[in-house]
Amino acid sequence: MAETVPLRGLDPQGYIAREGSLARVPHGFRPLVAASRDGILDLFGARLHSAYLYGSIPRGTARVGRSDLDLLAVLYDEPAEADRAAARALLEALDQGFPQIDGGGVLLSSRTRVLSDLERYDLGFFVACLCTPLLGEDLAEYLPRYRPDSLLARETNGELALLLPRWRARIAETAETEEALRPLVRSMSRHLVRTAFTLVMPRWNGWTSDLHEMADAFAIHYPERAEQVRTAAVRGYEPTGDAAALASYVDDVGPWLADEYARVHGIKAPRPEDAS
Repeated sequence: MAETVPLRGLDPQGYIAREGSLARVPHGFRPLVAASRDGILDLFGARLHSAYLYGSIPRGTARVGRSDLDLLAVLYDEPAEADRAAARALLEALDQGFPQIDGGGVLLSSRTRVLSDLERYDLGFFVACLCTPLLGEDLAEYLPRYRPDSLLARETNGELALLLPRWRARIAETAETEEALRPLVRSMSRHLVRTAFTLVMPRWNGWTSDLHEMADAFAIHYPERAEQVRTAAVRGYEPTGDAAALASYVDDVGPWLADEYARVHGIKAPRPEDAS
């Protein structure tokens, strides 16, 4: 029997369906996933509560030599800076050992934080709906089901105004070369498009992780900004070291989007690290 695809990423009850599964990992990426699983387990051992894969690889849309590797490791205790450095080293080793990927990242968190009230509609949603279990106990079992409403929009992407100064600082300290700027263009383009999408998500009444579909949903309600967001979606998949694109994000479309987001959904609840 053919798999039933939920309408706009929702289940029959109107909740956001979990995307991705290990069964959807393309054949060419499976050795990478196995090495990632072993590497995380070797790195954290008994401190590891669970690990997850997210992004295009478990969605089955990864492209050889183009896609990045996205992992989340949840520890029993709070990760330290040494843990983050070790995770970066693991990612570098995987990136060098597997030409199938072009970079990526390993996010770290604690079980307590994932299940906290503060993170229920941000990190909790991320784990429950956007992450595919790779190792350990699945924390989705302890989290609620989610609808594409304004509360979810605010808590997932309502921090753009806070991020923009950090983006400007990163751009200023990055060498103006193709190799150095390309990762910034990719990450900032993706973040901007996702924020544009969740701005209209409650009206669109659904969920998608496809950047082009996100941009099209946004364009329905903000046609005057549609071209900028659609172009950002292209850059999210095919980034180039375009300094002008980054400047437009932090000086034009980004500030506008942050203001409109605050007007429509409000501002994300502050995190302890925001005060530091």
